[in-house]
Amino acid sequence: MATHLLSRPWLLLVATLTVAASGTCLAGGAVSAKATTHTVTIEGSKFDPSTLDVSAGDTIVWVNKDPFPHTATSKDGTFNSQSIAAGQSWTYTASKKGSFAYTCTFHPTMRGRLRVN
Repeated sequence: MATHLLSRPWLLLVATLTVAASGTCLAGGAVSAKATTHTVTIEGSKFDPSTLDVSAGDTIVWVNKDPFPHTATSKDGTFNSQSIAAGQSWTYTASKKGSFAYTCTFHPTMRGRLRVN
C-alpha cells in the first residue's frame, strides 16, 4: 500500500531534509556546492602546486615553510598577500573568475598560476 507524503507530515519533513542534504532542492535546482579549501605550500622558494584550479568561492591558503618571507602577488593586482613570514600562512577566497599569474615580489623567479572557474 502506497503512503501519500501529505498524509504523514513527518515523512514529508524527513524526505525534504534528505533531499536537501543530498544537494538537490525540491524545486529541481541544485543547492550550491560547498566551497573547498586548497593549500599551496611555499617551500624551497617554489609554490606547490605551481598551478591550481579552483572554483569561485573556494579558499586558497598559502603556507610558508621556508625560513624567510614570501608573497603571493597576482600580476594583475587581483590579490596580494603582502609579506608571509616564515612559518605563517595567508588566506584568499577566490571570487573573480579567470586565470591569474602570480609571483613572489621578493623572489621574482617564483611563479604560480591560480585558475578560477
